[in-house]
Amino acid sequence: MSQAAPLPSGRTPRARRTKIILAIVAVVVAIAAIALAILLTYDWNKARPWLNAKASEALDRPVVIAGDLHLSWEKPAAAMAERGRTWRDLVPWPHLVANDVHVGQPQGMDAPGVGAPGVGAPGAGSGDMAKVKQFSFSLNPFALLHKTISIPVLRFDAPAVDLRRDKDGKNNWTFHQEDKPARWKLDLERVIFTKGVVKLNDAMEKLELTADVDTVNADSTYGISWKLHGTYHGGPVTGGGKAGAVLSLKQQTTPYPVQADLRVGKTHIEVDGTVTKPTRLAALDLRLKLSGASMARLYTLTGLLLPETPAFRTEGRLTGELGETGSRWVYDKFTGKVGSSDIAGRLEYQTGKPRGKLSGTVSSKLLQFADLGPLVGADSNASKQARGVDTVQPAGKVLPVESFRTERWTAIDADVHYAAERIVRVKQLPISKLDTHLILKDGVLNLAPMNFQMAGGSMSSTIKLDGSANGSGKQAIKATAKVSARHIRIKELFPSIQEMKATVGQINGDAQLSSTGDSVASLLGAANGEIKALIDEGTVSKMLLEQMGLNIGNIVLTKLFGDKQVKLNCMATDFQVTNGLMQTRTFVVDTDEAAITADGTINLANEQMDLTLDPKTKGLRIFSLRSPLHVRGSFSKPDVSVDKGMLALKAGGAVALGLAAPAAALLPLVNAGPGKDSGCARLLAEAREKPVAPPPGKTRRR
Repeated sequence: MSQAAPLPSGRTPRARRTKIILAIVAVVVAIAAIALAILLTYDWNKARPWLNAKASEALDRPVVIAGDLHLSWEKPAAAMAERGRTWRDLVPWPHLVANDVHVGQPQGMDAPGVGAPGVGAPGAGSGDMAKVKQFSFSLNPFALLHKTISIPVLRFDAPAVDLRRDKDGKNNWTFHQEDKPARWKLDLERVIFTKGVVKLNDAMEKLELTADVDTVNADSTYGISWKLHGTYHGGPVTGGGKAGAVLSLKQQTTPYPVQADLRVGKTHIEVDGTVTKPTRLAALDLRLKLSGASMARLYTLTGLLLPETPAFRTEGRLTGELGETGSRWVYDKFTGKVGSSDIAGRLEYQTGKPRGKLSGTVSSKLLQFADLGPLVGADSNASKQARGVDTVQPAGKVLPVESFRTERWTAIDADVHYAAERIVRVKQLPISKLDTHLILKDGVLNLAPMNFQMAGGSMSSTIKLDGSANGSGKQAIKATAKVSARHIRIKELFPSIQEMKATVGQINGDAQLSSTGDSVASLLGAANGEIKALIDEGTVSKMLLEQMGLNIGNIVLTKLFGDKQVKLNCMATDFQVTNGLMQTRTFVVDTDEAAITADGTINLANEQMDLTLDPKTKGLRIFSLRSPLHVRGSFSKPDVSVDKGMLALKAGGAVALGLAAPAAALLPLVNAGPGKDSGCARLLAEAREKPVAPPPGKTRRR
């Protein structure tokens, strides 16, 4: 049996394998040492052209590293502190430092008034989109094996950012993204900022802002501060605030503190709180304070459609989340003042398609009636100027001419309840409570219902304003209104009139109108429909009737010996409204002592009145100089006058008879009246018929 040749002296198979392994290790170490030596000694500035080209291609805008580029190797101290020490922590990580880095504008994006070409490739937009004095980061080499670029901390020193959007909506902050899935994943954990500046020029929103950012050394909560200045729609923007120095992008449960105090024109905004998920601007929890000239001015800032109001201020908690398919914002437990009225409640805004929706409940313990004026433009010109409205109420015009902004009605839908426990009016109009449900959907506004408690009774109305066809601002609102008044006490309706204090009786009425227009004045000036009111029974001040009838002798007697109550059989009014012209069909006040009828028109289009009141005394009256009473002129300056011709006729007759027979001079002053039967039953029956109105823009067929 043959035997293998013996190995050289002193050598065994085991020793040979060991030698081979050691040789391989030596080669690997040598290669690593050579590579490390090359990496440590290599002039990385020579790689800048290649890096510039690759970065420009990736960002679709020119990128230039103009300063020194340096690579060093550091131990991942931050990573070790979080994970605990492992063998991988013995391997140093590459740490890149780049100085004087510029990112140019994308193609066609030029700064206003700047024509010089930007950095990088020819044809790029002018100026820099961003530049930084220095940025640095460490790279986890082991993550590269999983096609992940893992950067624990990215630091920017003295960054300068110039954000732009032109009138067509093109901006420089949107980066081109490939439709195909990315081969590499970016894992960025934290971002650290130091002193810098951020500019925003938005031609669409007419916004020009500059924020100067600086570090805060003595504050443990905030790491950076910023000051803001610029313009918004031509008005000044100023403010400042603070934020955390380290923005955590991986630990999304770590709150990022923010605080801001901004003034945009006449609007003041204060926030103080945290952002829990800064990568998605989600999970906001802020204390929000708002104040301004009118809530309607918040539309350009927030996109929320709010009503015209007097100066306001509110404070409450704002929470919000931005999801992948929408966002939800809640302004909870807010309190404040609107004009002289208090306000409190909860509002929620939910984004969606085709538009977002605002819902909630708002209430007031005390509502000043005058604070409702801006809702329909019924406030003074000084008030309009204070809340930033250009429309000026013409001199002598009573009905508001301020147009409704219906082009905004399709911006959101709304479902909001509002209630006021007590209402105060300077002239003591006895309105005690208000309750309304506002629904805005597809550009159609409904107040269904809008209820007032008034003078011991109630007034309920349903109002519909269809502005859906008015998105271009060229077509009028289609409006309908149904109003019902029940059990309104006369003496409480006019509490400031002394003669009314002895008055008893209740008013009931109904109105139904339709119209087209864009303001209160234009809607009433084109209204069609009917208005009816009646008083079934009661008593009324004799003094008031005497003054209405201008019975001079009885006015003197009543003032000398006191007032007394006169039984009111009925009061009935019935107006037909055609194209803003109110025509009396029935106007009768019937008592045991007199009957007063009225005839004429009230023109809502030109705000002119032409009414004649004709009082007739029942039974035999002595020394009666009753004559028709004319109410004419404008709403702002009505003229009440006596029919002087009738007075002269009576007085002339008395003089002529006095010349013939002194005793007969009393005969023209005797008024027998129309008798006791005035047809109240018929009048009340007619007044009880519900009024009707044609569709908006149509007139009633006769």
